[in-house]
Amino acid sequence: MAEIKVPELAESITEGTIAQWLKQPGDYVEKGEYIVELETDKVNVEVISEEAGTIQELKADEGDTVEVGQIIAIVGAGGEASAPAEPKEEQQEAPKQGEKAEEKAPQEETPAAKEDKKNRPIASPAARKLAREKGIDLSQVPTDPLGRVRKQDIEAYDNKPASSPSKPASEAKKAPAKKDDGKPVEREKMSRRRQTIAKRLVEVQQTAAMLTTFNEIDMTAVMELRKRKKDKFFEDHDVRLGFMSFFTKAVVAALKKYPYVNAEIDGDEVVLKKYYDVGVAVSTEDGLVVPVVRNCDRKNFAEIEGEIMELATKARNNKLSLADLQGGSFTITNGGVFGSLLSTPILNGPQVGILGMHTIQLRPVAIDKENMENRPMMYIALSYDHRIIDGKEAVGFLSMIKNLLENPEDLLLEG
Repeated sequence: MAEIKVPELAESITEGTIAQWLKQPGDYVEKGEYIVELETDKVNVEVISEEAGTIQELKADEGDTVEVGQIIAIVGAGGEASAPAEPKEEQQEAPKQGEKAEEKAPQEETPAAKEDKKNRPIASPAARKLAREKGIDLSQVPTDPLGRVRKQDIEAYDNKPASSPSKPASEAKKAPAKKDDGKPVEREKMSRRRQTIAKRLVEVQQTAAMLTTFNEIDMTAVMELRKRKKDKFFEDHDVRLGFMSFFTKAVVAALKKYPYVNAEIDGDEVVLKKYYDVGVAVSTEDGLVVPVVRNCDRKNFAEIEGEIMELATKARNNKLSLADLQGGSFTITNGGVFGSLLSTPILNGPQVGILGMHTIQLRPVAIDKENMENRPMMYIALSYDHRIIDGKEAVGFLSMIKNLLENPEDLLLEG
């Protein structure tokens, strides 16, 4: 018999939430097979069984908070699940002398139970969590063509009229709670990740002397270079040439010139980092995550684009590991993909600098005293910790990025 415990997750993570049980009591598992998915502050982690056998007992339900080292399941070795002990009052009396003991067939899983497990809906962790919060039976929710229940399927089902014949009255949406003033509201529990994001953002604003400085970039030269090279780039490297590689290389060059932007504060000391691990913010269903592209100073444009694409895909599929998220020295966030024209990004502590990219918009630009042209312009923002970065350094850092992107040949030389 083996105990399944919550494993050591990371130095700063001491607990998680049961997002989804991948196995149920009575299911057989191989050694090394995943049995449960845990939602932590940063990523979802799948826990394996260290022994082959049959799941005897689950000691936590989906949605429960569990701590590192806590026993969450029992696996019976050898593929046999021991029958649970019967209550004393239900135990049968031993046969009296002379009476023939009635033979009892070994307990087997009933066909109905097998059918129930077979028909258990396939659902993403986000869908299961939303269904738990709304009290929805997953078996009642229509699936997609592949037989899966997605988060949007839960939302569509929940928004159906309560009188719909396909939804039992017992599953009808509960009436929204009402505040004292009589206005309708609906309460929904924050996910563990959203709680952590909220906590960290508040901590940064309370502990850092955060300021933001702005500039704008004429993207004409970069866009023309990209237009000329993108087909050949894709043919040679099997990855598309985007803007993120240009910005990443420009950031690395600027960090080398302004090293305090690539630092952090540790007590009364400043830690100057001599490496360039750039975090790239990615939006997912459960909130913003910042996977890290390592050693950007040693990577070419194709390697940076390929790694960003791989990390973004893993983030959206909930497959990031803790190693993917740890140790960044600077962060880039691109609100422009959502149409943001201008914003003040919040520091990703303990980092002391973050660059915000924004949407590219045609704006009239004065070429000289006589002429104006419509140019593709982008506002950029640098939020920084004024405790160790002065305004002069921050403005110089942003100006260097502007100059490199407006003269991409210089950027290629810097790279």
